[in-house]
Amino acid sequence: MRGDGDGWAFSPGGVRHWGKFGAAGLLLRAPIGTGGAAVLLQHRALWSHQGGTWALPGGARDSDETAVHTAVREADEEAGIKAADIQVRAERVTFVAPSGWTYTTVIADAGKRLPVRPNKESVELAWVPEDEVAAFPLHAGFADAWPGLRATFARMDTSECAQVDMAELAVTLPRTIDLGAEFVWLHADPAGPGERAVLLDPPYPPEEPDAGESAEAAAAVSVAGDPAAGPGAAAAAEARVLGIPRGRVLGPGA
Repeated sequence: MRGDGDGWAFSPGGVRHWGKFGAAGLLLRAPIGTGGAAVLLQHRALWSHQGGTWALPGGARDSDETAVHTAVREADEEAGIKAADIQVRAERVTFVAPSGWTYTTVIADAGKRLPVRPNKESVELAWVPEDEVAAFPLHAGFADAWPGLRATFARMDTSECAQVDMAELAVTLPRTIDLGAEFVWLHADPAGPGERAVLLDPPYPPEEPDAGESAEAAAAVSVAGDPAAGPGAAAAAEARVLGIPRGRVLGPGA
């Protein structure tokens, strides 16, 4: 069934974008190997815009939809991914046209590489290791957005965690963590990729009422073994540890 968002939006100069009310796509990660992650990519049908390139399942946003609703619906239609099998973690507006038209990337996780079922809009669908995505011939818009969407890998040092957190971490990880300035793929495999990570236990009270996000982001990097080092302090490579705000992993009430 066609929605009311199907159709072109036009920017000055005649540049057009699909989706009268904007568009959205789903960046879905799943664990692979030892602490790694793969991203679900769509090989776009040759008849589509920039056909033959690789991008995310996605499409036009209807007037009554949120970006999350659009991205999840499109992933179901184009890849057979069911909403019940994924966990949405964040959303980012990754393109704004002069007309005000936007493309929003919705970031989500799956507990495993889910089976996929391509429709006529896809040549194929593939789970691609995160560090191999940039090697594919990507849709221009996705290629521009990918550096800001790609996750940094980090290994949770569970020896630094309180015993009460251990059981919850075991069922929570691996997962994407949104730190505002970047995304982190956080896992607990000691042999897996990435820098060592520990849970920070704020508060780091914001100086301004709306500064909570920036305060947490500033706390994301600290110096291991140096209690005097403040949030955001520069660290020697051998001493660097990625600090993850506890509430970002175990929930705001943790």
